[in-house]
Amino acid sequence: MDSSLSPGSGAPAAEGHSLRRMAVRFSEAYGLILLLTVVTFITFVSLPAGDGWSAVALSVAALTGVMGIVSSAVVPGRARLAALLGAVVVVLAAVSAIFDLDRMLFAAAALVAVLLAACELTILRRVIFSESVSTRTILGAITSYTMLGVLFAFLYLAVVHAGGTPFFTGEQEMARGDLIFFSYTTLTTTGYGNLVPADAIGQSIAMIEMLTGQIFLVTLIAGLVSLWQPTRARFHRDQA
Repeated sequence: MDSSLSPGSGAPAAEGHSLRRMAVRFSEAYGLILLLTVVTFITFVSLPAGDGWSAVALSVAALTGVMGIVSSAVVPGRARLAALLGAVVVVLAAVSAIFDLDRMLFAAAALVAVLLAACELTILRRVIFSESVSTRTILGAITSYTMLGVLFAFLYLAVVHAGGTPFFTGEQEMARGDLIFFSYTTLTTTGYGNLVPADAIGQSIAMIEMLTGQIFLVTLIAGLVSLWQPTRARFHRDQA
């Protein structure tokens, strides 16, 4: 009787172990999030001008933010809230495309920025508080830094649709790609100077991005180094 029960009892255990392993892999799917971030970047840059195409870019970015939060092992309530916000972004973007409403695009872009910021903080927290440096840790750090540029690009897009005035000084016609180009040159403090925000709101966000980029790198590098040193110490102890 015991032998007949052993296969049945072992199968659920093996299945449960497999599901847990899949859950761990999914919870640290930084590669997938990085891929979605790159897709969001390409979508933002390559789609033609127009509110309809902006709605597509917003929807892709919302998917990236939702997937990043859901796959970062947060509590179910936060994951459901992220999915709800993502759905609201898609609805607002669709309505703005149909009825040509800038305020709807502003709201959608602002919500996308919130989603990406939540995703950013979730990934960064996991990277900094990780017990050891691994390939996933490094990939998470790269993903987090790459997402910052996209996040601020959508903040700038929100400002564009909130004010209705040219975002850059001397630029009457602005391509959507200009925003993400400006975002990454600001984040990395490259500062070519060819694009300059025209009003105080844009300038303030740009200053916040500069500071965030620098503080992010200092914090991230310090966190990774503090994790890496114990790893090297254990290695030398094992070799002794």
